Amino acid sequence: MKTKKLIQFDWAIKTLLRNKSHFPILAGFLSELLHTDVEIKSLLESESNKKHAKDKSNRVDVLAELKSGEKVIIEVQCAHQWDFLSRMLYGVSKVVVEHLKEGEEYGTMPRVISVNIVYFDLGHGEDYIYHGTTDFKGIHKKDILQLSPQEKEHYPPRIDQISKVFPEYYVLKVSEFDLKIKDTLDEWIYALQQSEVRPEFKAKGIQEAGDQLNILQLSDAERTEYERYVGDNRNEKSVWRTYYSDGKREGLTEGVAKGRVEGKTEMILNLYRLGFPIEQIAAAAQLSLEQVKEIL
Repeated sequence: MKTKKLIQFDWAIKTLLRNKSHFPILAGFLSELLHTDVEIKSLLESESNKKHAKDKSNRVDVLAELKSGEKVIIEVQCAHQWDFLSRMLYGVSKVVVEHLKEGEEYGTMPRVISVNIVYFDLGHGEDYIYHGTTDFKGIHKKDILQLSPQEKEHYPPRIDQISKVFPEYYVLKVSEFDLKIKDTLDEWIYALQQSEVRPEFKAKGIQEAGDQLNILQLSDAERTEYERYVGDNRNEKSVWRTYYSDGKREGLTEGVAKGRVEGKTEMILNLYRLGFPIEQIAAAAQLSLEQVKEIL
């Protein structure tokens, strides 16, 4: 058997993986990550994953509902974003609010798991897979607060500790993976980074990914769309790096705020036309949000 070359995962999750026939691929990936057998019931629409006119190719949300009732957000981010952690919080909060119906008790809120696949160095740390939960630790006795027996009676059986009431976060820093495969989850990280599946890989769903996300399996129409996506993404990254470096050089030489604003007008307008968020444009131009909004 040969190594199978895959399409980029950010494009796959935005297009092919939304098809129900491909649910076993997502389910296999989540099973390895969550260390439990996962079955996807459906993909849901949310305000955070609907396509808009300025839909960014490097911002991909999938909202899946598991058979257990839990909601899973899978987000892929290719370009660096300094406030990405805050965006993770916003995405989870929005899903919680959207799925709590009026008049329902708080205890019926769905548990949300946020899976974030990033292709840049997020934060400062030595690992490439991070897991976050919420616990309450006693200030004096240092004990961890637990659910009482009466509280457990009201919550669904899957909520057996306080940390499971609150959202759960995973951050996969794909670009930091050193290609040393230690377990089946690493096989998935390898596939996400290298866009290929080796014949000896045993992780759940990964050989299905190798078969169904193989570049050679794309139809002519899908191949054309995919090649256009890869080209557009490459151009955006190039434009971003060019304007960002130009902005830094201009910022070093221009002495007054007015001159800085005038010198960066073209850069700001071009980034805005490409769909970059105003916050990122302001950071690249080294201007305040108010200054950028005034130019636009």
